[in-house]
Amino acid sequence: MTKVDESEKQPTMLEQMGGVSGLLFSSLPVVVFVLVNALAGLMPAIWSALSSAVVIGIVLAMRKGSVQPAVSAVFGVGIAAFIAYRTGDAKGFFLFGIWQSLVYGGVFLGSILVRWPLAGVIWSALNGQGQSWRQDKASVRDYDIATLVWALVFGARFVVQRWLYDEASVGWLAAARLAMGYPLMAVALVATVWAVRRSDKRLKASLALAEEENRAAEERLRAQAGADPNLAKPDIYERMLDVPAEHRPQPARADER
Repeated sequence: MTKVDESEKQPTMLEQMGGVSGLLFSSLPVVVFVLVNALAGLMPAIWSALSSAVVIGIVLAMRKGSVQPAVSAVFGVGIAAFIAYRTGDAKGFFLFGIWQSLVYGGVFLGSILVRWPLAGVIWSALNGQGQSWRQDKASVRDYDIATLVWALVFGARFVVQRWLYDEASVGWLAAARLAMGYPLMAVALVATVWAVRRSDKRLKASLALAEEENRAAEERLRAQAGADPNLAKPDIYERMLDVPAEHRPQPARADER
């Protein structure tokens, strides 16, 4: 099996996230929470959201798909449900995600300042590539731009949803969370793919140029060695003639034998 075949069979990032259906399923607990809360109250909404997240995991597992979205949904819904239960308010269900966006945005922004843009670091880790792009200033700049887009996405989520949280608008909070979720993530992914393609193209061109220069230098050395016999490696007798007489090895005397 060739490397090309292996690379073609590797799942894409969308497939690793469960595909389009997986993305939609992971959003259902939020919708279920809002609808049940409006109809039956907080506690039924909490249990309904948790139950829907578990059902999603079972369905995806039975379909032999990725359960990553379900695991993330159960974990996130569990924390959100606990906060809502502790605060006794439905809007507490969204509090964890709001502050999570602020933390993520700060981390992405900080990675730019320390010259380790997370867009490049995470992409390289997911695809098993090295960190050679960090030696190219233009590639680092491209990944800085992609990382800044991610930081802006998380920052926008925090600002808008925090304002809606203060306004105690549960319905609009849910709408903002869905609208500013995967659609904005898609924008950030497009920026990341743009940076990856530019960096890969630049690094491949640089590598090809270096190989061509090495090949040309090797051919020049071979041509010089063939044209100038003095560059050929002398045999042992010629090397001994170049050594002064007093430094040449002398035959052993009879009394030393």
